[in-house]
Amino acid sequence: MELGNLMWVSDFVFLGLSQTQELQLILFLVFLFVYTTIVMGSLLIMITVTSDSRLHTPIYFLLQNLAVIDLCFSSVTAPKMLVDFLSEKKTISYQGCMAQIFFFHFLGGAMVFFLSVMACDHLVAISQPLHYVTIMNTQLCAGLVMTAWMIGFVHSISQLALMLPLPFCDPNVLNNFYCDVPQVLRLACTDTSVLEFLMICKSGMLDVIWFLLLLVSYSAILLMLRSHLGQARRKAASTCTTHIIVVSMVFIPSIYLYAQPFISFSIDKTVSISHTVMTHMLNPLIYTLKKQEM
Repeated sequence: MELGNLMWVSDFVFLGLSQTQELQLILFLVFLFVYTTIVMGSLLIMITVTSDSRLHTPIYFLLQNLAVIDLCFSSVTAPKMLVDFLSEKKTISYQGCMAQIFFFHFLGGAMVFFLSVMACDHLVAISQPLHYVTIMNTQLCAGLVMTAWMIGFVHSISQLALMLPLPFCDPNVLNNFYCDVPQVLRLACTDTSVLEFLMICKSGMLDVIWFLLLLVSYSAILLMLRSHLGQARRKAASTCTTHIIVVSMVFIPSIYLYAQPFISFSIDKTVSISHTVMTHMLNPLIYTLKKQEM
Protein backbone atom coordinates (compact mmCIF):
# COMPACT_ATOMS: atom_id res chain seq x y z
CA MET A 1 0.00 0.00 0.00
CA GLU A 2 1.19 3.54 -0.63
CA LEU A 3 1.93 6.20 1.97
CA GLY A 4 2.58 9.36 -0.02
CA ASN A 5 5.39 8.40 -2.34
CA LEU A 6 6.59 5.52 -0.13
CA MET A 7 5.84 1.85 -0.59
CA TRP A 8 5.49 -0.17 2.61
CA VAL A 9 7.51 -3.39 2.57
CA SER A 10 5.68 -6.64 3.20
CA ASP A 11 8.77 -8.55 4.34
CA PHE A 12 12.43 -8.23 5.30
CA VAL A 13 15.41 -10.17 3.97
CA PHE A 14 18.10 -11.52 6.31
CA LEU A 15 21.72 -11.68 5.16
CA GLY A 16 22.30 -14.30 7.84
CA LEU A 17 25.66 -15.42 9.19
CA SER A 18 27.13 -16.58 5.89
CA GLN A 19 26.42 -16.61 2.15
CA THR A 20 28.50 -19.76 1.50
CA GLN A 21 26.39 -22.89 1.18
CA GLU A 22 29.01 -25.25 2.67
CA LEU A 23 29.59 -22.99 5.66
CA GLN A 24 25.85 -22.62 6.20
CA LEU A 25 25.52 -26.41 6.47
CA ILE A 26 28.29 -26.50 9.08
CA LEU A 27 26.66 -23.64 10.99
CA PHE A 28 23.32 -25.45 10.83
CA LEU A 29 24.83 -28.53 12.51
CA VAL A 30 26.62 -26.44 15.14
CA PHE A 31 23.57 -24.40 16.10
CA LEU A 32 21.28 -27.43 15.92
CA PHE A 33 23.49 -28.97 18.61
CA VAL A 34 23.45 -25.73 20.63
CA TYR A 35 19.68 -25.33 20.44
CA THR A 36 19.09 -29.02 21.23
CA THR A 37 21.33 -28.60 24.29
CA ILE A 38 19.28 -25.60 25.41
CA VAL A 39 15.99 -27.45 24.98
CA MET A 40 17.14 -30.66 26.67
CA GLY A 41 18.95 -28.85 29.49
CA SER A 42 16.03 -26.53 30.25
CA LEU A 43 13.44 -29.33 30.10
CA LEU A 44 15.60 -31.53 32.32
CA ILE A 45 15.79 -28.79 34.96
CA MET A 46 12.03 -28.15 34.82
CA ILE A 47 11.14 -31.86 35.02
CA THR A 48 13.68 -32.60 37.78
CA VAL A 49 12.59 -29.71 40.02
CA THR A 50 8.90 -30.52 39.50
CA SER A 51 9.20 -34.25 40.16
CA ASP A 52 11.61 -34.23 43.13
CA SER A 53 10.01 -32.94 46.36
CA ARG A 54 13.47 -32.30 47.86
CA LEU A 55 13.93 -29.53 45.30
CA HIS A 56 10.72 -27.67 46.17
CA THR A 57 12.68 -24.77 47.65
CA PRO A 58 12.84 -21.07 46.70
CA ILE A 59 16.18 -21.28 44.86
CA TYR A 60 15.09 -24.22 42.73
CA PHE A 61 11.74 -22.61 42.02
CA LEU A 62 13.67 -19.62 40.67
CA LEU A 63 16.06 -21.85 38.70
CA GLN A 64 13.09 -23.64 37.17
CA ASN A 65 11.61 -20.35 36.00
CA LEU A 66 14.99 -19.21 34.66
CA ALA A 67 15.08 -22.42 32.60
CA VAL A 68 11.65 -21.52 31.18
CA ILE A 69 12.91 -18.06 30.18
CA ASP A 70 16.09 -19.51 28.64
CA LEU A 71 14.08 -21.97 26.57
CA CYS A 72 11.55 -19.40 25.38
CA PHE A 73 14.15 -16.68 24.70
CA SER A 74 16.33 -18.90 22.53
CA SER A 75 13.24 -20.21 20.71
CA VAL A 76 12.40 -16.70 19.48
CA THR A 77 15.40 -16.68 17.12
CA ALA A 78 17.05 -20.13 16.91
CA PRO A 79 14.36 -22.13 14.99
CA LYS A 80 14.07 -19.43 12.32
CA MET A 81 17.87 -19.21 12.08
CA LEU A 82 18.12 -23.00 11.61
CA VAL A 83 15.48 -22.98 8.86
CA ASP A 84 17.26 -20.10 7.09
CA PHE A 85 20.54 -22.02 7.03
CA LEU A 86 18.82 -24.50 4.69
CA SER A 87 16.94 -21.87 2.65
CA GLU A 88 18.17 -19.97 -0.37
CA LYS A 89 16.06 -16.90 0.44
CA LYS A 90 15.98 -15.84 4.07
CA THR A 91 12.88 -13.71 4.53
CA ILE A 92 10.47 -12.81 7.33
CA SER A 93 7.16 -11.01 7.00
CA TYR A 94 6.68 -7.53 8.47
CA GLN A 95 4.22 -8.98 11.00
CA GLY A 96 6.64 -11.80 11.84
CA CYS A 97 9.46 -9.30 12.32
CA MET A 98 7.41 -7.18 14.72
CA ALA A 99 6.34 -10.32 16.60
CA GLN A 100 9.98 -11.39 16.91
CA ILE A 101 10.89 -7.97 18.33
CA PHE A 102 7.99 -8.16 20.80
CA PHE A 103 8.83 -11.61 22.19
CA PHE A 104 12.58 -10.91 22.14
CA HIS A 105 12.21 -7.84 24.37
CA PHE A 106 9.38 -9.37 26.42
CA LEU A 107 11.55 -12.31 27.46
CA GLY A 108 14.73 -10.22 27.64
CA GLY A 109 13.11 -7.71 29.98
CA ALA A 110 11.77 -10.53 32.15
CA MET A 111 15.23 -12.12 32.31
CA VAL A 112 16.89 -8.88 33.42
CA PHE A 113 14.50 -8.50 36.36
CA PHE A 114 14.66 -12.21 37.10
CA LEU A 115 18.45 -12.12 37.49
CA SER A 116 17.89 -9.33 40.01
CA VAL A 117 15.46 -11.55 41.91
CA MET A 118 18.07 -14.30 42.09
CA ALA A 119 20.62 -11.80 43.41
CA CYS A 120 18.13 -10.77 46.13
CA ASP A 121 17.56 -14.45 46.95
CA HIS A 122 21.28 -14.94 47.59
CA LEU A 123 21.51 -11.71 49.56
CA VAL A 124 18.73 -12.91 51.89
CA ALA A 125 20.30 -16.38 52.17
CA ILE A 126 23.64 -14.86 53.23
CA SER A 127 22.42 -12.01 55.44
CA GLN A 128 19.36 -13.69 57.03
CA PRO A 129 20.01 -17.47 56.93
CA LEU A 130 17.73 -18.24 59.90
CA HIS A 131 14.80 -16.33 58.38
CA TYR A 132 15.46 -17.27 54.76
CA VAL A 133 12.58 -19.74 54.40
CA THR A 134 10.17 -17.32 56.05
CA ILE A 135 11.20 -14.34 53.92
CA MET A 136 11.52 -16.19 50.58
CA ASN A 137 8.21 -17.98 50.93
CA THR A 138 6.16 -19.43 48.08
CA GLN A 139 3.87 -16.41 47.79
CA LEU A 140 6.78 -13.95 47.54
CA CYS A 141 8.65 -16.06 44.98
CA ALA A 142 5.51 -16.44 42.84
CA GLY A 143 4.84 -12.71 43.10
CA LEU A 144 8.41 -11.87 42.04
CA VAL A 145 8.17 -14.22 39.06
CA MET A 146 4.88 -12.65 37.96
CA THR A 147 6.42 -9.19 38.39
CA ALA A 148 9.31 -10.20 36.14
CA TRP A 149 6.90 -11.27 33.37
CA MET A 150 4.87 -8.06 33.78
CA ILE A 151 7.97 -5.86 33.57
CA GLY A 152 9.06 -7.72 30.44
CA PHE A 153 5.62 -7.21 28.88
CA VAL A 154 5.52 -3.48 29.64
CA HIS A 155 9.05 -3.01 28.34
CA SER A 156 8.27 -4.87 25.12
CA ILE A 157 4.98 -3.09 24.47
CA SER A 158 6.68 0.28 24.88
CA GLN A 159 9.39 -0.75 22.38
CA LEU A 160 6.83 -1.97 19.87
CA ALA A 161 4.66 1.14 20.27
CA LEU A 162 7.58 3.24 19.02
CA MET A 163 8.32 0.89 16.10
CA LEU A 164 4.86 0.24 14.64
CA PRO A 165 4.11 3.79 13.37
CA LEU A 166 7.36 3.90 11.34
CA PRO A 167 7.17 3.60 7.52
CA PHE A 168 9.47 1.03 5.88
CA CYS A 169 10.46 0.97 2.23
CA ASP A 170 13.34 -0.33 0.12
CA PRO A 171 15.95 -1.37 1.01
CA ASN A 172 14.50 -4.09 3.20
CA VAL A 173 17.69 -6.08 3.90
CA LEU A 174 18.71 -6.77 7.51
CA ASN A 175 22.38 -7.54 8.05
CA ASN A 176 21.62 -10.10 10.74
CA PHE A 177 19.77 -13.38 11.33
CA TYR A 178 16.84 -12.00 13.37
CA CYS A 179 14.80 -8.82 13.79
CA ASP A 180 15.82 -6.40 16.50
CA VAL A 181 15.32 -2.71 17.11
CA PRO A 182 18.77 -1.39 16.03
CA GLN A 183 18.74 -3.15 12.63
CA VAL A 184 15.08 -2.53 11.81
CA LEU A 185 15.19 1.10 12.93
CA ARG A 186 17.92 1.82 10.38
CA LEU A 187 15.57 0.76 7.56
CA ALA A 188 12.81 3.23 8.43
CA CYS A 189 12.06 5.77 5.68
CA THR A 190 12.10 8.72 8.07
CA ASP A 191 14.39 10.50 10.49
CA THR A 192 14.77 8.24 13.54
CA SER A 193 17.46 10.16 15.46
CA VAL A 194 15.10 11.16 18.29
CA LEU A 195 13.64 7.65 18.45
CA GLU A 196 17.14 6.16 18.49
CA PHE A 197 18.07 8.41 21.41
CA LEU A 198 14.95 7.29 23.31
CA MET A 199 15.75 3.62 22.63
CA ILE A 200 19.34 4.05 23.84
CA CYS A 201 18.15 5.77 27.03
CA LYS A 202 15.38 3.25 27.64
CA SER A 203 17.25 0.02 26.91
CA GLY A 204 20.95 0.76 26.86
CA MET A 205 21.29 3.07 29.84
CA LEU A 206 18.92 0.96 31.93
CA ASP A 207 21.07 -2.08 31.13
CA VAL A 208 24.18 -0.23 32.30
CA ILE A 209 22.53 0.96 35.54
CA TRP A 210 20.97 -2.43 36.28
CA PHE A 211 24.26 -4.22 35.61
CA LEU A 212 26.15 -1.93 37.97
CA LEU A 213 23.50 -2.40 40.68
CA LEU A 214 23.79 -6.19 40.35
CA LEU A 215 27.58 -6.01 40.60
CA VAL A 216 27.23 -3.86 43.73
CA SER A 217 24.76 -6.40 45.18
CA TYR A 218 27.09 -9.33 44.61
CA SER A 219 30.01 -7.29 45.97
CA ALA A 220 27.98 -6.72 49.15
CA ILE A 221 27.28 -10.45 49.36
CA LEU A 222 30.99 -11.26 49.02
CA LEU A 223 31.79 -8.78 51.80
CA MET A 224 29.22 -10.40 54.08
CA LEU A 225 30.87 -13.78 53.52
CA ARG A 226 33.94 -12.68 55.49
CA SER A 227 32.09 -13.50 58.71
CA HIS A 228 31.24 -17.06 57.62
CA LEU A 229 33.19 -20.23 58.33
CA GLY A 230 35.77 -21.45 55.83
CA GLN A 231 33.92 -24.14 53.87
CA ALA A 232 30.56 -22.34 53.90
CA ARG A 233 32.29 -19.15 52.78
CA ARG A 234 34.05 -20.89 49.89
CA LYS A 235 30.84 -22.55 48.73
CA ALA A 236 28.81 -19.31 48.83
CA ALA A 237 31.64 -17.35 47.18
CA SER A 238 31.83 -19.94 44.39
CA THR A 239 28.06 -19.65 43.84
CA CYS A 240 28.24 -15.86 43.71
CA THR A 241 31.13 -16.02 41.25
CA THR A 242 29.18 -18.24 38.86
CA HIS A 243 26.19 -15.91 39.10
CA ILE A 244 28.39 -12.91 38.33
CA ILE A 245 29.62 -14.77 35.23
CA VAL A 246 26.04 -15.38 34.07
CA VAL A 247 25.00 -11.78 34.76
CA SER A 248 28.02 -10.53 32.79
CA MET A 249 27.25 -12.87 29.88
CA VAL A 250 23.70 -11.48 29.71
CA PHE A 251 24.38 -7.79 30.26
CA ILE A 252 27.64 -7.09 28.42
CA PRO A 253 26.32 -8.10 24.96
CA SER A 254 23.05 -6.28 25.70
CA ILE A 255 24.92 -3.11 26.68
CA TYR A 256 27.01 -3.34 23.51
CA LEU A 257 23.90 -3.70 21.32
CA TYR A 258 21.68 -1.06 22.91
CA ALA A 259 23.85 1.49 24.75
CA GLN A 260 25.59 2.93 21.69
CA PRO A 261 24.38 4.66 18.50
CA PHE A 262 22.72 2.14 16.19
CA ILE A 263 25.64 1.83 13.77
CA SER A 264 26.57 -1.47 12.14
CA PHE A 265 29.94 -3.04 13.01
CA SER A 266 31.50 -6.30 11.85
CA ILE A 267 31.41 -7.75 15.38
CA ASP A 268 27.64 -7.22 15.72
CA LYS A 269 26.68 -10.71 14.54
CA THR A 270 29.12 -12.37 16.92
CA VAL A 271 27.70 -10.41 19.85
CA SER A 272 24.16 -11.22 18.69
CA ILE A 273 24.93 -14.96 18.65
CA SER A 274 26.22 -14.74 22.22
CA HIS A 275 23.19 -12.69 23.28
CA THR A 276 20.52 -14.86 21.67
CA VAL A 277 21.83 -18.42 21.84
CA MET A 278 25.16 -19.19 23.50
CA THR A 279 24.43 -17.63 26.91
CA HIS A 280 21.21 -19.61 27.21
CA MET A 281 23.02 -22.86 26.51
CA LEU A 282 25.49 -22.17 29.32
CA ASN A 283 22.97 -20.89 31.90
CA PRO A 284 21.57 -24.32 32.88
CA LEU A 285 25.11 -25.74 33.13
CA ILE A 286 26.50 -22.87 35.21
CA TYR A 287 23.52 -22.63 37.56
CA THR A 288 22.85 -26.31 38.21
CA LEU A 289 25.98 -28.46 37.80
CA LYS A 290 27.62 -26.92 40.87
CA LYS A 291 24.60 -27.76 43.03
CA GLN A 292 24.94 -31.05 44.89
CA GLU A 293 21.19 -31.78 44.89
CA MET A 294 20.99 -31.58 41.09
